[in-house]
Amino acid sequence: MMMRATILLIEDDRSTASALEKVLENEGYAVKVVERGDEGLREAREQPYDLVITDLRMPGLSGLDLVGQLHTAKPKLPIIMMTAHGTTETAIEAMKLGAYEYLVKPFDADELLDLTASAVMSSRLMSEALEMGETRVGQRAIIGNSRVMQNIYKEVGRVAATPVTVLIRGATGTGKELIARAIYQHSDRADKPFIAVNCAAIPETLLESELFGHEKGSFTGAQTRRIGRFEQAHGGTIFLDEIGDLSLNTQAKLLRVLQEKCIQRLGGDEVIPVDVRVLAATHRDLETAIQEKEFREDLMYRLSVVTITLPPLSQRAEDIPELVKFFMGRYGKELGIENPSIQPEAIAWMQTQPWPGNVRELENVVRRAMLLARPFAVRLDHVQQVLAHTNKPVEVSNQTHAAYVADLLARVQRGEEENAYSKMIADLEPELFAQAIQLAQGNQAKAARWLGVTRLKMREKLMSLGLHPSQDGQKQQN
Repeated sequence: MMMRATILLIEDDRSTASALEKVLENEGYAVKVVERGDEGLREAREQPYDLVITDLRMPGLSGLDLVGQLHTAKPKLPIIMMTAHGTTETAIEAMKLGAYEYLVKPFDADELLDLTASAVMSSRLMSEALEMGETRVGQRAIIGNSRVMQNIYKEVGRVAATPVTVLIRGATGTGKELIARAIYQHSDRADKPFIAVNCAAIPETLLESELFGHEKGSFTGAQTRRIGRFEQAHGGTIFLDEIGDLSLNTQAKLLRVLQEKCIQRLGGDEVIPVDVRVLAATHRDLETAIQEKEFREDLMYRLSVVTITLPPLSQRAEDIPELVKFFMGRYGKELGIENPSIQPEAIAWMQTQPWPGNVRELENVVRRAMLLARPFAVRLDHVQQVLAHTNKPVEVSNQTHAAYVADLLARVQRGEEENAYSKMIADLEPELFAQAIQLAQGNQAKAARWLGVTRLKMREKLMSLGLHPSQDGQKQQN
């Protein structure tokens, strides 16, 4: 099981520190508070933390000096700077020195939690060891020793130490982000930043600013300058997930970055050199997208100097027993099951299934079957029951809302269904929550706001639907 993320909070105002500590601990983080900048620097250097949140003005050492010194000592440790109105230019200097992001006071709890979740995810992507072929519980791993996966590991080893761009292709749920992390961790940039950006999860109107930054006043709402992810990744690696979802306009600007190794902030004239290795991933058929004028052919050539294609789970069924063992070990403690087990015929049957959702679907089914069987061994009928429910088609995806409702009411009239309202909720709710948490990259606070529910309600629904909630938004397989 994943350990709680640890946060060092450096704030000399005790009432502010107490309020922030409570908000973070209620979200599941372990928080240590110190009041002085020099004490915070010493603590962060000597102890492992997933994130540092610091005020700008403190006794002993300023937040600006702390950012500069701590980023030099621990470049993978994200630092969030808090600043009052009128000091944003200083905060921008902190970004240049290596801060992950800054918050302008006053800010609300959700804003803090959104940024914290993103920073913790970034920290763990850079810092947690990722093994290939290992199955030890609690360890990040790409599971599988089949011939096809062994070839993938060899390819990762061949390209990791080179500076070339890599395009990782494969269906949703095959583990593309884990392959990107493996390339990064085995590269000569492993001690530099690793910045992951899900291009599909950010609205197009904000994506350019997210990637390249913007100048104050460049658009409505741009009240300060923003440092983009490419600048933050300088010297390190940026992973652009779902690259096939970029607009043609953003594709053109990304192509320029790859060709000229520089960026321009939105609304700015300054040309800023960046030394960044680009890894990209997509589930889309880019060749078809090129033919349909939805993706630039020259950009694909730039991105795919090396291409790694991940196989669907159905093409490596021999890895399923190890994957099941791994997931059962992972979720046993969470579900209160000591030494969880599964009957051999259940695994054998699972090896015959198509698994359109790949490893992510398998993980979900294993967890829900364990919940159904608890505390006994998982049987074949448990797995079949869960998989039948998981794969049940949602009619709305293939029909208009009006047609779906008409069909549902007709079935109720014929006695084929009971309680149309409950049936509709049962059909739509899993998909609604699944897409919301995926779009929010695992950030429960953000997904809850979008759906208009509380974070507690969001967490309860994710648990009941088998969509394992994680405070840092990471998944075992992507």
